[in-house]
Amino acid sequence: MDDSATNNDKPLHPVWGKVGLLAFGLCILAFLTAIDRPEWFHLRPASGTAAALTLAAERP
Repeated sequence: MDDSATNNDKPLHPVWGKVGLLAFGLCILAFLTAIDRPEWFHLRPASGTAAALTLAAERP
């Protein structure tokens, strides 16, 4: 019997662990950067026309 087809105890390739750890670290870095800069998430008008309509809609 061929043991290579039924052997599920082999660990993943070491590179995949390193890639996963790098991806996790980059996600944590992006999260920490994002929570430090809330001004990045304020909604702003996308064009000059939208900005003009926003200003015209405000009450004096």
